[in-house]
Amino acid sequence: PLLLGAILSVGSPDGTVSLRITEVEAYHGSDDPGSHAFRGKTNRNAVMFGEPGHLYTYFTYGMHTCANVVCGPEGQASGLLLRAGEIVEGIELARERRRTSRVDADLARGPARLAVALGITLADGGLDLASGRVRLELGAGERRYSTGPRTGVSGSGGTAEFPWRFW
Repeated sequence: PLLLGAILSVGSPDGTVSLRITEVEAYHGSDDPGSHAFRGKTNRNAVMFGEPGHLYTYFTYGMHTCANVVCGPEGQASGLLLRAGEIVEGIELARERRRTSRVDADLARGPARLAVALGITLADGGLDLASGRVRLELGAGERRYSTGPRTGVSGSGGTAEFPWRFW
């Protein structure tokens, strides 16, 4: 929940899009059946085992890129899936990237939509969020938030046993 309210900005030759993070889901490596790192380190998930403050990207359903913030100590996989945000800068560019959104509130509602609106691709995996093209500016965090089971996680990882979705 400490990332709620943080600003994530992505620069490109076309301009910068920034959003205020409004929803995240936590994943905790080998202790978490919903995590990509549950079965250990692979080429795909290696970034999750790296330094905190880096971007972990992955391709899902054969068509979507999703973005996560690595947040645990180096060597212990963990991450926060960026599920939703509110565009606070670069709204025109976000609208151009997400032409199917009927209202601005939908531009970055959902992890795949968020990545498209920001212009995040698989190639951004591993980037340091403290400098460079993709930047994360932490705020004070939301003082009040809700929590519940994660979305789209099968088995026990998607139950109330893991109330690791925060909005």
